Amino acid sequence: MTIALVRAARKRGATPFVQLQRAPVSRELALHVTEPQLRLLARHELARMKQMDAYIGVRGSHNITEQADVPTDRMKLIAKKMRPLQDQRVQKTKWVVLRWPTPAMAQLASMSTEAFEDFFFEVCTLDYRKLQQGMNSLKKLMERTDRVEIAGPGTDLRFSIKKIPAVICGGDRNIPDGEVFTAPVRDSVNGFVTFNAPTIYQGTSFDHIRLEFENGKIVKATSNQTKKLNDVLDADAGARYIGEFSLGFNPHILHPMRDILFDEKIAGSFHFTPGQAYETADNGNRSQVHWDMVNIQRREYGGGEIYFDGKLIRKNGEFVIPLLQSLNRARLLKRK
Repeated sequence: MTIALVRAARKRGATPFVQLQRAPVSRELALHVTEPQLRLLARHELARMKQMDAYIGVRGSHNITEQADVPTDRMKLIAKKMRPLQDQRVQKTKWVVLRWPTPAMAQLASMSTEAFEDFFFEVCTLDYRKLQQGMNSLKKLMERTDRVEIAGPGTDLRFSIKKIPAVICGGDRNIPDGEVFTAPVRDSVNGFVTFNAPTIYQGTSFDHIRLEFENGKIVKATSNQTKKLNDVLDADAGARYIGEFSLGFNPHILHPMRDILFDEKIAGSFHFTPGQAYETADNGNRSQVHWDMVNIQRREYGGGEIYFDGKLIRKNGEFVIPLLQSLNRARLLKRK
């Protein structure tokens, strides 16, 4: 794959810069890196990224929990020092991030390696033109909306998205894709939410995360890893506020596999993100953390409703207003 990308870049007249990383090596570096070393590394990598016009990230690990035993304070330090590099890449270059299928990913998806390979390429070759009309309508609706209410098992959430831009994700940045995101007004979030999709963050697996909010701030957070969860949320002042709210609708992705690139696009899901807001949908929140947490609202996951300004928009993972029904799974998979 790397060689194919190098050849394709040359064919387009580009100069390819290749950086290969291995998870065990990254773990070893993280375990013993010092702050002066991180400053030097970050400065070097940032200078390099500033010279790039485009970035292609192809990732695939044989062990997604490789960094689980790296101390939390070390992971916080790395995230803080490398944040300018991340911001430069996201905000100042053309970029796309995708996965390469591995047996480890197949295992997390509870599939055979062969079945997962078929699933992977079906998901990644979705014709995003089928989504465009519905995504445009959802973007416009979000940008006209003030109040959002979300209800479901373990969830009663209220917030405003007034005057925050909405952004279409239709295969330009992530592969796979299929979401429209915005952000809540920073201090407007109240209530509680339970996430029924497991998540991996900094090499640690989290299940059954539940967050409680008062005036935008996460005032209580629990999970199967409550201490580690709160350690992340205490990384800085912005980590306990939300930087993103998004609706996912990729028709091929139905179940979580502990890979956020896939899980945040699950059909009938939404995600809520403690930490950094994107510049394109900016509510002013700043943090070294950006942690997408996913709730699936399809009936087999317990159902749920989303209301915009008091009007029911989605029920049990299906859009109910005609304007958005083209984003429902059955419509997207319908043969023409």
